[in-house]
Amino acid sequence: MTQSTTDQAVALHRSGNLTEAARLYRAALTSNPRNFTARHLLGVALAQDGQAEAGLAEIESALLLRPTDTEAYLNRANVFRMLGRNAEALADFNRALAARPDWPQVLNNRGGVLQDLKRFDEALADFDRALALQPGVSTVINNRGGVLLDLGRPREALAAFDQALALAPADPVVLNNRGNALRILGQLDAAVESYDRAIALRPDYSEAQSNRAGTLQLLKRHAEALAGFVTAMALDPRNPTAFGGAAMAALNLCDFPRAARYAAEMPARVAAGQMQPWGLLGYSGGEALQRQCAAALIAARFPAPPPPLAGRYAHDRLRVGYISSDFGRHPVTSQLVEVIERHDRGGFDIHGFATARDDSGAERRRIAAAFGHFHDVSAMPPEAVARLIRELEIDILVDLNGHTRGDAFDVLARRPAPVQASWLGYAGTTAAPFLDVCIADRVVAPDQAGFSERLEYLPHSFMPHDTTRAIGPAPSRAEAGLPDGAFVFCSFNNAWKFNAPLFGAWVRLLRKVDDSVLWLRDPGEARGNLLLAVRNAGLDTGRVIFAPHAPSPDAHLARLGLADLFLDTMPYNAHATACDALWAGVPVVTARGTAYAGRVAASLLTALDLPELIADTPPDYEALALDLARDPARLKAIRDRLAVNRMTAPLFDMARFTRDLEALYRRIA
Repeated sequence: MTQSTTDQAVALHRSGNLTEAARLYRAALTSNPRNFTARHLLGVALAQDGQAEAGLAEIESALLLRPTDTEAYLNRANVFRMLGRNAEALADFNRALAARPDWPQVLNNRGGVLQDLKRFDEALADFDRALALQPGVSTVINNRGGVLLDLGRPREALAAFDQALALAPADPVVLNNRGNALRILGQLDAAVESYDRAIALRPDYSEAQSNRAGTLQLLKRHAEALAGFVTAMALDPRNPTAFGGAAMAALNLCDFPRAARYAAEMPARVAAGQMQPWGLLGYSGGEALQRQCAAALIAARFPAPPPPLAGRYAHDRLRVGYISSDFGRHPVTSQLVEVIERHDRGGFDIHGFATARDDSGAERRRIAAAFGHFHDVSAMPPEAVARLIRELEIDILVDLNGHTRGDAFDVLARRPAPVQASWLGYAGTTAAPFLDVCIADRVVAPDQAGFSERLEYLPHSFMPHDTTRAIGPAPSRAEAGLPDGAFVFCSFNNAWKFNAPLFGAWVRLLRKVDDSVLWLRDPGEARGNLLLAVRNAGLDTGRVIFAPHAPSPDAHLARLGLADLFLDTMPYNAHATACDALWAGVPVVTARGTAYAGRVAASLLTALDLPELIADTPPDYEALALDLARDPARLKAIRDRLAVNRMTAPLFDMARFTRDLEALYRRIA
């Protein structure tokens, strides 16, 4: 029996020869324009060949011929999903399931579109039902693992990926997803190994390349991370995370030429949704661009936030909750802990919600003890954390993360508290509609236009500090690796805050100030690029001295006082690092920036009554540092004032700070 043209087309279609199959489907339609099978499968073949709009038109024409065909509804739904038309895809999947309720393929595909719509619980239910009807399908098990990750259940997700991998050991998608689960669980080396296996199977897998690179970045293997991000971008220029990762890696490596090229691309990359808000702060002092970047991320992540949980409460003692992934050895904890200890327990009921695992350090133990109620919610999915906050009737929930690693947005989006505020951890707007207030001061945030949140001001600086830390006897300069008699400029910031114009100014200061050195925190992999910049400027690289990691924060404070002058960074200032320098008695020279992150040092110095250390422009900053280095009497007078003001000015008066913060809480409640 001679095979029909349509049958020949179907055979070619099944073999993957989409172009020839489409040609034969069209030939069959020339003979019979009402051939439903040819019209329907031509649409499928075109969509599979990257011609989704043309494919959709053919499937819709086929449905005019056979309006109740469930296969056609399934395939039209799949094409709608390709086109990002998820609501229409969902409607078609529902039509197909109305006709055949126990259709595993449609349940799986509908689960995928529900996941795209962020309806994660419903998606999980569909995947579970599909597996109950047809167990052991690795793709469905993998999809189930993906939605478990979205639900904040990484351990269950990892188990699902391992189960899928046992069924399909050479599936690079499963290996990539398994790496994601391992990374969330903090098993970074194992995550890299899983990504490596995925890439070995599929070298052109851009997503796995960028995920691997991001994990290497967490391991501080920045050169390898940069290479991975560059590869990911080359494989897929639309990769949503590769550019931002590469930009951050360039900063961490102090690869100034590359960073300058990336800086020029920032507006376009932000518009394309390819830059992360945290990394942008190191490149741009434009608050409008920062807000645009943050808003794009929030809109993509929360197209339709879940219904709010919070009610309105009346408590004699205002219930304030602080939520953070940084309760442990982290600057946020060192800044905040004394305030938590000083809170008025007669007027306030204070809760801490720790979203990261206990690091077993003294800092974690101290801040846990400081809270009246401390909740380790690190093993709980976001929805459960939100329900706990709601059940505790928290009046004000203070987010200490913003757009930083380990953010709490999945909790905050559920609005578990009637008032939600951003403070301290992220120096800019979150652009999140579920955050009502940004706690700031009039120096760091003078302009409401840069913020989606309502600005609420503390009367002095927004930044607290732990003034209970003693500063022990300083080591000798020789013990700290510093030359006796030299003028010591220092900057103990992370190297990602350095850039070519800033470092060029520092090198010029070394050139102009005889017997001066620049004392920096050891930048790891960036050391070579920094020394190259010094050599290229014609200076002896011995003029730059790298301080090893101090055994404790107190030991660092003790040695910090050996410096003569602390040089601030821009566009992202020293924050906790500047506080440490001032607490140790070292004057900080800054330039007033154009965004929150670049005005922090100015805020600190204003609250310390040392405005003469604030320059208006980068050239003025360089000139001020030079004048102070050349005028020992003037610098000594400033150091003497700093020694007095640190004990009397508002910046380090934590009793006053805590009362001001509590007054702000009463106001916003």
